Amino acid sequence: MATSKITYQGELRTICIHLQSGTEILTDAPIDNHGKGEAFSPTDLVATALGSCMVSIMAIKSKDLQVDLKDSTIEVTKVMQAEPRKIAEIIVVLNMSISADGKTKTILERAANTCPVLLSLHPDIKKEVTFNWKD
Repeated sequence: MATSKITYQGELRTICIHLQSGTEILTDAPIDNHGKGEAFSPTDLVATALGSCMVSIMAIKSKDLQVDLKDSTIEVTKVMQAEPRKIAEIIVVLNMSISADGKTKTILERAANTCPVLLSLHPDIKKEVTFNWKD
């Protein structure tokens, strides 16, 4: 069964539908690549998926540790390369909403660094990951 259905709307815009839930995501080509830049670009979604996956995997592991990561925020910066046009680097800053002891931090950081998106990204893409824990 398919995961999603994508319909090209014209003017470098797509509507992507998650078939299981019906959730829609609009994409636009970025302004620097002939688009409107009014929504996530496909490469924005790749970079954003990394941050979302990392915190989701941490949250799954946090249940075993009886800690709640609610209100943690993740800032993602995507850096493009010009020739050939592709993602050169993704910078992820995880601002954790909890203070934790060293063991807990290590367990959760290792979980984040084994997320499926991170493991699926091409090795040529530089990944810079920073964890900021609440004091």
